[in-house]
Formats: sequence, C-alpha cells, structure tokens
Amino acid sequence: MNEITASIALIGVLLVLLGGGVWVGLTLAGVAWFGMEFFTARAAGDAMAMTIWGSASSWTLTALPLFVWMGEILYRTNLSESMFRGLAPWVNALPGRLLHTNVIGCTIFAAVSGSSAATCATVGKMNVPELRKRGYPENMVIGSLGGPATLGLLIPPSIILIVYGVSAELSISKLFMAGVLPGIMLALMFSGWIMVWALMHPDQVPKADSALSFRQKVYESRHLIPVVLLISGVIASIYSGIATATEAAGIGVLGSLILSALQGALSWKNFKDSLFGATRLYCMIALILAGAAFMTLSMGYIGLPRQLAEYVGSLHLSPAMLIAVLGLFYILIGCFLDGISTIVLTSGVVLPIIQAAGIDPLWFGIFLVITVETAQITPPVGFNLFVLQGMTGKQITYLARVCAPYFLLMVLALVILWFFPQIVTVLPNNM
Repeated sequence: MNEITASIALIGVLLVLLGGGVWVGLTLAGVAWFGMEFFTARAAGDAMAMTIWGSASSWTLTALPLFVWMGEILYRTNLSESMFRGLAPWVNALPGRLLHTNVIGCTIFAAVSGSSAATCATVGKMNVPELRKRGYPENMVIGSLGGPATLGLLIPPSIILIVYGVSAELSISKLFMAGVLPGIMLALMFSGWIMVWALMHPDQVPKADSALSFRQKVYESRHLIPVVLLISGVIASIYSGIATATEAAGIGVLGSLILSALQGALSWKNFKDSLFGATRLYCMIALILAGAAFMTLSMGYIGLPRQLAEYVGSLHLSPAMLIAVLGLFYILIGCFLDGISTIVLTSGVVLPIIQAAGIDPLWFGIFLVITVETAQITPPVGFNLFVLQGMTGKQITYLARVCAPYFLLMVLALVILWFFPQIVTVLPNNM
C-alpha cells in the first residue's frame, strides 16, 4: 500500500512541477527529494549531494560533452553541407530523399558514441539546419532524427549493453555482436517508414536534384571523404583497443578541429561559438542526468521498481505473455527512469524470472535495450525528447507526437525478434 501511495504522490508532484514550467532536471531532483523525504527514513539532503556529485563526476560521461562539441565544430564548418552533397545523389532516388541522411547519420554515429543523447545531439547539429534550409517538413526532420538516434543504445559499442552484460554475467563481446543485426534491421525499418510517408505525401517532399550518372555519383561522393575519415578514425580507435569511448571522443574533437582548420573555417569566433554551444547543450543534459540519478536512488529506497518486478514474477505467465508484460513494464518504467538505472534496479529480480521461463538471457538483453530505446522518445522523461527540445525549442508533446511512428516501429521490431530470435543469436553463436 505504501508503494501505491508513493507512486501516486510522485506522479502528481512530477506533473505539477513540469506543468509549472520548472526545468526538467530540477523537476526530477525535486520529485526524488519529495519521495525520499516523505516515504523513506533516509535523509534526503546528503543523499542528493552525493548522488549528484557522483553522477556529474563520472569519467564515462566525459565522452558525451566531447561528442557534443565535435558536432558543434562540424556544424560550423562546411562538413555538414559536404556530407549532404556526398549522400544526396545516392538517396535522391529514394522516396523521402534527404530525410534518409538522418537515419544514415545516426546509424553511423551510433557505432562511434554508444550514447543515444550524443548521437541525437551530434547528428542533429549537422543535419537539422541543412534539411530545414532545403524545405523539408519540420515534423519529419525532427522525427527522423529523434527515432533513429535511439540506435546509439543498441549498435555497439553500447554503454547500456556493458551494464547489462555485467549484471547478467554475459560476454560483452557476444552482446555487442548480438546488437549488430537488430540495429541494422531497425535502421532499415526507419528508412522504410520515411519511404511510406513520402509516397503518401509526395507534395511535401522537396524536388530532387538533377539526375546523375553512376560515375557522377561516385565523383560527388568525394565530399564524404573528410567525414568518413573522421568517423572511421574514431571507430577504428575504439575497436582496435587503442582508445576508450571517452578517448575516442577526444580524437573526434581533435580531428574535427583539424578538418575545420584545413577548410579555413577555424576562426577564433567559430571556436568560441562551438565551445559555448556545446557547453550550453551539455549543461542541460548533465542537469537532467543528475536529477535522474537522484530520482533513481529515491525510487530504489522506496522500492518501486523491485516491487513491480516481483509482482510480474508472481503471475507465473507463459514465456510469450511474460515477455509482453515485461515489455510493457519496461516501457512504463522507462517513462520515469533512464535506461541504465532501469536495468540496474530490476535485473536482479527479472533475470532469474526469464531464465526460469527458458528465455535466452542474450536474446533478452537485446529485447531489453530496444524497450529502453522506446523510453528515450516517450514523455514525461524521454531523454532524446529533452535533447531535441534544447536544439529546436519545441514542446515535449509536439516532439513526442512526431517521434511516435518510430516508437511503434521499435515495438514491431520486438515482435519480429520474438518470432525470429536468430536475428539476435546468429552472429554471437558463430563467433
């Protein structure tokens, strides 16, 4: 009964604060303080201080502002326009045309950052201004960024897969391999939706550039060389073991500065603007992360995630029904917690349940990550929505609406993976 009362009270406080226009990060911290102060015996003050400091001083988190800065630097050079010139001849023949560059860019950058927020921020800084300038509809420009940016959680290297692998005592390399094909499948589904939308709304798609021969397309692709070299260098530094994700982000910043200098775009003004722009965006993200970390601690003390997980286990469902209920459970809890916190708080209870039901923990890890992906674009605590809000100034409700088709596509992907688990297991089983 105490958990039910706490749930109702916390949701009420959350809605009141958000409705009152309080910043999201401060709202999360306020809800967490309220829950800890009134529903636990733990003193809220020192817990808040230690949690926020621990969240803000994480070394792993250092990769995020660096990748955001990398995007800001690229945004202030001609590289974003060059990327479009290189990709345009190849995607112009597809329904939806340059909207596919959001999906392609997010898929590529997801393999660099391992972070949904960094993918959204970096690709958005490069692509959104270019697509707006070319007259693409705002709802599709933002939606085709917010949805595919969630691939940063699935396509390796993925921070959240590492967390799950540690919790489930599984091979991290096998989990990374398991995420490759589902990630590619989701990217193709996202592009497929853009094609369907374009065929349904041909009048909203700007006209294609003039048709080019294959040789001309290859020649235009030379504009991709700087971006491809930069991304390849970052990816190679991670996969070769030369650098961690954070160090690779530093390499990305250095590489983008060098490319900017070679283009003659590295002025003192551009350098300052990129640094201040990255600082503003990251401060917003860091405040939300700090608030989410304190809210996670508060909910852990109250016992809400564990109580819900134990209740699901007590239902004694069939494997298919268990997966359906767990999917709904994680989508619901993801509306209020970040993905890593969700896994940490619930894996101890959920893993024995799915193993007892005969479900492969490796497959379940990918299933879990995709459900967490959906939570990135669902209000009230959809993290990608907050990043998009910081970049576009749009309301959360508008952003959630334009990202809704991609949420449904991820739910469809979960159904496909249930009926065809080989998509997940074929690569790790043949390592």
